[in-house]
Amino acid sequence: MADQGELPSSATASAPSGSPASPTDAIPRHILDRLDPEFIQFFIDVQSKVPPAQDMTIELVRASPEKFRAPCALDTSGYERVKDYEVASKDGARFPVRVYSPDPARFGEGPYPVHLNFHVELPAGGGFVLGDLMSEASLCLSMRDGAGVVIVDVNYRHCPETVWGKCFEDAFAALNWVHTSPSLLNIDPQSISIGGISAGGHITVVLQHMARDAGIPLRLAMPSVAPSSDALTYKDYTDSPYRSFVEFYNGPVLPWARIHWFGLQCFPPDRTDEIRALWPEWWVEPIKAANLAGLCETFMRTGEMDPLRDEGEAYAEKLKEGGVRVRVKRYPGSVHTFMYVDSLGRKKEYDRDSVEALRAAHGVVA
Repeated sequence: MADQGELPSSATASAPSGSPASPTDAIPRHILDRLDPEFIQFFIDVQSKVPPAQDMTIELVRASPEKFRAPCALDTSGYERVKDYEVASKDGARFPVRVYSPDPARFGEGPYPVHLNFHVELPAGGGFVLGDLMSEASLCLSMRDGAGVVIVDVNYRHCPETVWGKCFEDAFAALNWVHTSPSLLNIDPQSISIGGISAGGHITVVLQHMARDAGIPLRLAMPSVAPSSDALTYKDYTDSPYRSFVEFYNGPVLPWARIHWFGLQCFPPDRTDEIRALWPEWWVEPIKAANLAGLCETFMRTGEMDPLRDEGEAYAEKLKEGGVRVRVKRYPGSVHTFMYVDSLGRKKEYDRDSVEALRAAHGVVA
């Protein structure tokens, strides 16, 4: 492990003697004191009442998904200008995508630019294990209605039912389907962007390379709070060379316990070497990608209080050194999945940034 320097004390906050216990008592003081106050209120009112998936078996989580679904999840099936399709992956398996089309009264009759979104689950991340077409529906609506682009939300296959790595084949199949379906989707195949959060950010980073290698032009990649290490295979949080991973390993969102649980679903200890051998090394660890030439413009976003902050920013720095045009933004006081919480000012800022980036990349005039 790289030298972490002196890290803040992990002593937890505690309620005064005789006062009721607070959900925030379990949050280490060095984290609690720097958190966005709006998030703290959300944590008390909402998140602390959602059972953590990592405390359950995968069988229980699959049997009762509604218990673990985030409060901000939204079922947009049947919404105006929303339509579902199925896409075939490389191995023939089919997976659903949901297409959000802009309002022609505002943005004209098309063809429109198109953005592929790779979702996770909330409020604490999906880790290639959790998430569905309800998870980021509100974000898809925000991008569609704000930027005037078609949004294709991709429900790639999850672990442990599907071996880790198939998600990238699903993502490429979705991209290729979009690129070759301009009439069906009323889109411009020369104006495509991609993006995702957390595991979806990891997928975005890998797909950015796959698109370049296949000659599919991309206007923009927007990975947010994206991992670039092989943290899912760590034995302990101290295996990480990144300071933020150690500093926030026991924070209120995406703690080490949750990352480790995801890792067990994706890389079972008795199959880790076998699964890693199936794919290029840099698919598992994007920071090791060697060929950065010709990658599209990238907008990397991180949260100040996120354990994945430093590895996402390290990957962005590597892209810059490789000649890629990169913009990086860190949101102060923000946790891993801050962009899902409607009550946060930082979430609203994130939405505005998404819309502005998509408009600029695709040349959309408001």
